[in-house]
Order: sequence, then C-alpha cells, then structure tokens
Amino acid sequence: MPNANNAAQTQQSHHRVEPVAEDLGRRFRAAGFRLALVGGSVRDTLLGRLGHDLDFTTDARPEQVLKILRPWADAVWEVGIAFGTVGARKDVPATPAGPGGEAARSFQVEVTTYRSEAYDRASRKPEVSYGDTLEEDLVRRDFTVNAMAVALPGNDFVDPYGGLDDLAARTLRTPGTPEASFSDDPLRMLRAARFAAQLDFEVAPEVVAAMTAMADRIGIVSAERVRDELNKLILSDHPIKGLRLLVDTGLADRVLPELPALRLERDEHFRHKDVYEHSLTVLEQAIDLEEDGPDLILRLAALLHDIGKPKTRRFEPDGRVSFHHHEVVGAKLTKARMTALKYPNDQIKDVSRLVELHLRFHGYGSGEWTDSAVRRYVRDAGPLLARLHKLTRSDSTTRNQRKAAALSRTYDGLEGRIAELQEREELDAIRPDLDGNQIMRILDVPPGPVVGKAYQHLLELRLENGPLGEEAAVTALREWWASQA
Repeated sequence: MPNANNAAQTQQSHHRVEPVAEDLGRRFRAAGFRLALVGGSVRDTLLGRLGHDLDFTTDARPEQVLKILRPWADAVWEVGIAFGTVGARKDVPATPAGPGGEAARSFQVEVTTYRSEAYDRASRKPEVSYGDTLEEDLVRRDFTVNAMAVALPGNDFVDPYGGLDDLAARTLRTPGTPEASFSDDPLRMLRAARFAAQLDFEVAPEVVAAMTAMADRIGIVSAERVRDELNKLILSDHPIKGLRLLVDTGLADRVLPELPALRLERDEHFRHKDVYEHSLTVLEQAIDLEEDGPDLILRLAALLHDIGKPKTRRFEPDGRVSFHHHEVVGAKLTKARMTALKYPNDQIKDVSRLVELHLRFHGYGSGEWTDSAVRRYVRDAGPLLARLHKLTRSDSTTRNQRKAAALSRTYDGLEGRIAELQEREELDAIRPDLDGNQIMRILDVPPGPVVGKAYQHLLELRLENGPLGEEAAVTALREWWASQA
C-alpha cells in the first residue's frame, strides 16, 4: 500500500500504460492542450489493479478532443459528449516474444473536459459547466482517492487533497465538505457505500454523518443510476459492508426499503431469527457457492428471499411466530421493487421466481418426495435450477450443527434423485410424448384452445408417470378426447 512519501511509485506503476497514455499526452500537448490520467485509473494504478479502462481529463473542449482522438483511436463514440466526455478504443499490437514482450491489448479510453457539475434542487440531471484548471476539476470529484492525477506527458503526480494518504489509510473522504459534494451529486452517497464494498475501505465519520443527514436528497437521482450503483455494490467483493452502510445511514429506506424492514423486533422469548442478519448471512453463503464469478441474479435472490416476512409475520396462540406464504408475498415485493428500479424484465422474472421457490425444498421432508414431485420441482425451476440449488443451501443459517448437517444431507439426496431422473428421462427438457402437430393429426382438429388443453393433459401425465412412449401417449390422448365429448 502506498504512503505519502512514494509519489515515485506512481510513475513506476503507471509505466505499463505509458505507451498509450504518453502518446495521447504528447498529442494533446502538440495541439496546445493539457491532459492528465485521473480518478479511478490513478487509484487502481497505486493499488496494483489497473485494467484497460483509462480515464483522462483535459482543458480541451469536446469538439477539440474529437479532432485529436479520431486520427489516433481505432474507434470513437460520442454518447457522453453532452456531459463533456468522449470515448474511444485504442488497440495496441503485440510486441515480440521474450523479455519485455507483451500480448496485444485493447484500451477503453474516456477523455472528459474539466468540468463542474451540480444538480438543481428539482432536477434528476446534472447541469454541466466547464472548468479551466486541473485542480478545479479534481475538487469536484467524489472522494480524495479518486481526486489524484498524473499529468501527461511526463508523469507528474498531482494530489492536492491528500488522496494518497487516504489510500494508505484505506479511508473514503471527500475533497471538499461532504455536504457540498453530496449536494452537487447525491449519487455519491451510494458511491461511498459501493467503494467501501469494492475496496474494503472505511468511510470517514464526517462522510457517514453527511450521508445520514442528506439521505432524502437521493430522491432526485434517477432510478437507473441508483440501480447501477446498487448492482456494482452487490457484485463487489464485500457487499455486506456496503449494504450495512446503506441501512445504517437511512439511504436504504429510500432506495431499497425492503432491506431495513427486515430488522423485525424480536419477541422477548427470541422465538424467531433476526431476519435482517439472516438475509445478509444467506447472501454471504450464496457468494461462497458461486462458481463462475459474481452472479447478480443469485445475489439479489439471496438478499431479497425473505422480504415477504414483515408483512406475513403472525404470533400464533401457542407462542410460535409464523410467516405463512412469505415466499409468495416476497416474490411480489421483489417484482415491484425491481420494476421501480428499472431492472430488465428477464432479471425481474428470474429473481422473483427464485424468491417464490426458495421454500419448495422444505416440503421434501426426509426424502419422501415421489418421482412426480421431483419432476415438478425441476420443471418449476427450469433454467434456474442450478441457482435454486445454491439459494436453498445458502438459506440454512442454523447454529445447530446437527440440524445443519441433516439439511445438507437431505438436499444432497434431492440433488442425487434429480441427477438420476435427468439421466433416465432428460428432465432438462420435460415435455409431453406428443407435440402439437401430432395432437392435431391424431384428433383431426385445427390449431386452437383444444390443442393446448390436450398438450397440458399429456404434460401432467408425463410429470406424474415419467415418459409414456408414443403408443401409450396416443392411447391416453384418445381416452382424454373421448372424455371431452
């Protein structure tokens, strides 16, 4: 980790992108402008995690940036030009093998004119005005660790707000007052939680205080921007850290109110779990089961699987606490919240379905399910079956080791039965033994509702009895048709 005396490390760490950054810096200088690598690119360089996304800032206006980038870049796009940003792709060919040789690389570059952006009190969109100096540009940035720059060409390190010290201390502070920063762009409050989760940093007390005092301000930010920040937080290495910060500051009450609502008061006899803590633990355990990197659908389902409990909690006459049908209510609440946050329809459908199905396994008892019930479990999960396996296993947070082991063995048994049936019956594509065309030919009927009813009848037979074979399916279809007369 860097400290305040090793600015030289910045140049050394930056060296590996120097051919691209230095070349671009020389082009801007030749055109009479200044250019600096800035923000997360400098922070990640110092953390030893720089990728191929490079952020620059300049005193050149967007039209002038375009003139410099077009002959240099392999592709240029103007999607952010209204906010002073021009994007580009620069492909770097491979160098010869041997010492110092490198594979071909492709850099995504964003060059933004010095600017100052602030929200009008009633607006969801920032007003953009251009600045004249690098220091003026840096002070408007969200956190000091993102307010460092490397001036190009030459690799001169610029750190007017102590970002290097904060990076060494693993602390998130704002360049100016947090109140002014969050007033300029309230989304920065969510970014504080997101960076805490991504970088495993602590948020300075004065920043937490401002987040708490200004939580209502997040209401002017568009749902799409809020959703994108939440996704980055949830997909980070330490999402629990960020989520706790959102709940503790009151921001979650505004953007994901179902989460703090899980902090149900426990009755004096502690007859039910702390649902909030349970949900965070389930998320943590689901992450441990991921196999191919962060899975947004699984993580959202793990976090939200019990959000139906507050609305369904009942204190029974015998003193027990029940949450009957909380999975059904939770699925509806999940759909409503994700819709409000403008999630894509397919993601809403998948997460809601997992929430709805997360209790299904508990009807399995000690393994008494019939083959028919196992088939229906697979059919209902569909392409979500692998995620449902992970969610169900994650949902066991009991401290009773004997009970936890029994649940695990029972689910092992269910997965084993599914595997056996899949091998025998191709469960991944459960369908009747006859398709629609065959049904129409055998019954001599045109396309219409009757074909769908016949298809559904054969599907129920398939689920109940397994594959019938074509001859038995035809007989069953004719018997059903005769009963419809």
